Parts: sequence; structure tokens; C-alpha cells
Amino acid sequence: MAWMNTSESFRAGGDVPRTFQRRGLLNELSGTLVSQSPVGLAVMDTDLRYLAVNPALERINGLSNEEHVGRTVSEILPGVDTGAIESAQWRVLETGVPLLDQNVVGRTWADAGQDHAWSVSLYQLHDSVGRVWGVAASIADVTERHRLATEAARARRRLALIADASARIGTVLDVDQTARELAEVTVPELADLATVDVLDTILAFHRAAGPGSGPELFRALALAAAYPSEATRAADQVGDLAAYAADRLVTQCVRTGKPVLIPDVSNRDLPRIARDSEAVTLLARAGVHSYLAVPLTARGTVLGALDLKRARNPLPFNHDDAVLAGELANRAAVSIDNARWYQSVRNTAVTLQRSLLPEHPSHLVGLETASRYQPAQATTEVGGDWFDIIPLSGDKTALVVGDVMGSGIDAAATMGRLRTATCTLAELDFDPAQVLQHLDRITSGLEHYIATCLYAVYDPHHAECRIANAGHLPPVLVHTGRPAELLDLCPGAPLGVGGVTFHSSTVDLGPGDDLVLYTDGLVETRHHSIDDRLDTLLRLLDGSEHRAVEETCDLLLHALRNPGDHDDVALLIARVRPAQP
Repeated sequence: MAWMNTSESFRAGGDVPRTFQRRGLLNELSGTLVSQSPVGLAVMDTDLRYLAVNPALERINGLSNEEHVGRTVSEILPGVDTGAIESAQWRVLETGVPLLDQNVVGRTWADAGQDHAWSVSLYQLHDSVGRVWGVAASIADVTERHRLATEAARARRRLALIADASARIGTVLDVDQTARELAEVTVPELADLATVDVLDTILAFHRAAGPGSGPELFRALALAAAYPSEATRAADQVGDLAAYAADRLVTQCVRTGKPVLIPDVSNRDLPRIARDSEAVTLLARAGVHSYLAVPLTARGTVLGALDLKRARNPLPFNHDDAVLAGELANRAAVSIDNARWYQSVRNTAVTLQRSLLPEHPSHLVGLETASRYQPAQATTEVGGDWFDIIPLSGDKTALVVGDVMGSGIDAAATMGRLRTATCTLAELDFDPAQVLQHLDRITSGLEHYIATCLYAVYDPHHAECRIANAGHLPPVLVHTGRPAELLDLCPGAPLGVGGVTFHSSTVDLGPGDDLVLYTDGLVETRHHSIDDRLDTLLRLLDGSEHRAVEETCDLLLHALRNPGDHDDVALLIARVRPAQP
């Protein structure tokens, strides 16, 4: 079937009727339009088999008109997903509703090694009385437009990924969580499987010996997968240590400080990626076909590597992927470096603070005690909170809680001096007010520091407690069977003010009664009034005689403390035990 017979040119003549002149001109123009159109054109019959195609479609499909005729789209184009096209053809044939500008991507015989994109439009053909002849199609090559749109969409996704990473990575100063955040950001947008491994020497703060020929020891910090896969079993599990020899790609990555990109992983590459032969088998079965490792570099130091693999994602990693992964890795590396320094300094600070706190005496007459010290959660600096339990002569026990205002090593050192002085003064069997008087004079000479302090002495033989206060929050007394109450003591001035007189008060204590001493970090917050918080403390302590003192300590810290609290806490609870016969 020919489109039209246009082999003879139209010749105007006076004896040719004007109608035929117009019709001949239109036929010639129509044939020229079809044959010279850069848009592919096709006509299919009611069985959706080709009746004719124009030269443009011959060039697009790489087949002549004769090779098209009598065949369907699926028979002509095995390199294109034709299921959707044929469904659309049937729909247009049956309904008469045109389909316009449907994008199709695939390969034809004209360029079997490269994907192309086409804009396909379909419409029904029928005669003047409505009898359906078939379906016509127009096909325009839009490969360049598709490529630009794809690149623009990819760029938008990459920018979105970087924005997402900026919001999600480094939310807290925690090495493990930051590594998890990095791995989770990259999956599935960038990889099917992501792992974050940090050099063990970095985590241990050991000085690296420099590049060598031996293996590198990595600690796996994070693992994220887009879907369940055998590849996850091939990866080092979180927390594991693994040694990778010099020929392994991840080792090359951290030693050179440069990305390692294997777009198409071969069987020879897998042993350089996997930890052992079993992992090689698992990665092969999982279909891993592309690999990328980028270094985690912060302040000129390589901390470890971000390791990425693709299996179901059919696209190989490319240079753009390496640039994007490097950007994400560098952002995370700075956060990981900050977190590891923070944790190191914090661990040192907490160790120092705890070393300055006392151990519980093995035996106290008439008293059972429990204590807690909890450092501030939102700072690396040590605080000046302390408590002490000091056995005295005559079976008495001194109970002390104090808080040096400020933070840092100097505050901790001042706390250590005051604790030592308090222990020395306690041995002299002074009245609590006298002890505070001496501590006030000592504190006045300690670099302008001031401190609050509660000093109490329990006498089991008289069933009473003598207490003096130097500007500290009042203790809580819980009598058996009665509501908890704040003791109304003479508040006194903080230690270090100088020239202040302190006063002692006497409180009767019976079997089962609890005396609760604490520092301000337990009850003070930035968002609640101190009165409300003290009321909450009293409610929590109501009925505490029915709990073990250790339980009560844990209850108070759990109910009153938050992860972001900026102050440390010292807590001491003393319970009167019944007299032994």
C-alpha cells in the first residue's frame, strides 16, 4: 500500500477543472508531507498490523516499509517494552480517544546498542461514514530532550539528597548514630547496600604508623540495605572488627584518600571487595554488579570509608555518583570526627568526676543509703556536684551534698578540695553549723569560687539528725505513712561569701523514714518553675518507704532528668533502719 500516488507533478491547464486542480495539488502536497516529514508516521489495520510507514519511521526503526507491513509493533521492536504501546493502540482503536505525546524509551534496529526516547501519539482512522479503518501513529525522536530532562531530574534528586543529608547527618554528637545516618541517607537513592567502616586506630586515638603493606583494621559502624539480600550477610556486622589486606579496595581507598570506582564488577573484582571467599559467593548470588568506596576525610585525616554496592539498581556507578558520595562522606566525616572527640573528652571528664566521688562505707549503724551521680548530658565539661557519706565516732554518720557553681576542671578541683576539707572537719566531731563555718572560710580563698552545701549528722542512739544549710535546696523528709515534705531550714548563704553565720536544725527520724539530699540539677530546668519541679519531686517521693532506696534513686532520675540537661546531679537517700536487738 502506498501513501499516495505523487509520482507525476501537477500541470495546470485551462481545460482542467479547478476542482481537479485543487485535488491534485492537495494529493501531491499530502504525499510530500508524508514522505518528507521528519516525524515517523505509520498506519495499522484493525488487527494492529502495519499497513504502511513513511521514510522517517523506516530510519527510526532501521527497517524498510516492506519489512514493517503485516507485522505488529512487538514483532518489529523487540528492544522496546511494547506491552504498554499495544494496550494503548487497542484502547484508541476501540474508543476513538486519541493518545498524545506518550514517552517511550528503548532500542531499535537502527541503533541497537543505545537507548533512544520517542514521543508517540495515536489516533483512530475512519471513513466518512464512521467505519473504522485502523490506527495511525506519529513517532518523534526526543532522545536529546529526554536526556536533558533525565539529567535535570537526576540533578534535582542529588540536590535533594544533599539537602536531606544536611538535615539528617550529625544530629547528635554520637559516632555510631552519625554513621547510621550516613548509611541510611545513601540507601536507596545512591546504592542498594551501604556500609560505614572506621579505622580502629582512629576510634582508639592511636597515632597511625603511616602507610604500610600490612592490613588495615576496620570497625563496622553502620549497615543499611534497600531490601533483604544475601549481600547484607556478606558485609561486616555492626560492631565487628575486620582486617583488610593491602590489596583490598577499601584499604586502597583509606590509604590513598581517593575514591575507588568499579563501574562493572567482574568475578576477578569480587575477592578484592569481599572479606572472604564465603562473602564473595554471597555478593555474586546477590547480583552485585557495581562498586564504589569513598574516604571519610575530616581535617586532612582519613577516618574510614563509605562503601556502596548496587545489585537491583541496573545503572553502574559513575563519576557523578563518586562526587556525590564524596560530598556526603565528607559532611559525615566532620560530624564523626567532632563526635569522637566529644566522646573522648566527655569520657575523660566523667572518669575524673567519678574518681572524686566516694565509695559507700561497708557498714553504717542504723542507716541504709543509696546514691547516684549523673553528669550533664549536653556538655563535655565536668561539674562541681558531689556527695559524701562519712562514718563518725559514736556510730554517727555524716551525710553531705554540695555543688560548686560553674563547670570545668577548676570547678572539679575545687569540689575535690571541699570534699577533702569536709572529711577532715567531720572527724573533729564539729556541729554541722561549725563545719559550714570552716568550709566558708576555706572556700573564700579558692579562686573566687562559691558553693552550696548541705551537711547533716545522723545519731542512731538519739534517733535524730542535725542539719545545716549553706544556700542549698532544702532536703526532703519522708516519714513513714505521711506525705513527703521539704524541711524548713535556715537557708544560710553559699560557701565563699564570707562572714556569714550558719545555723543547725534538729529533725527526728524514726525507722523507715527517708532523708533525700540532692543538687539543683535534679529539679531545675529552663522551662519549668522551681516550685513546680519541687512539687513533682514530693509527689514522686510519696510512699517511697514501700520501695527500696536504690529503686527510689532510679525513679527520680528517670522521671526528672532529660537527655539534653545541662547540669550534673548528685543524689543521696538515707533510710533509717530499725534498731538491732
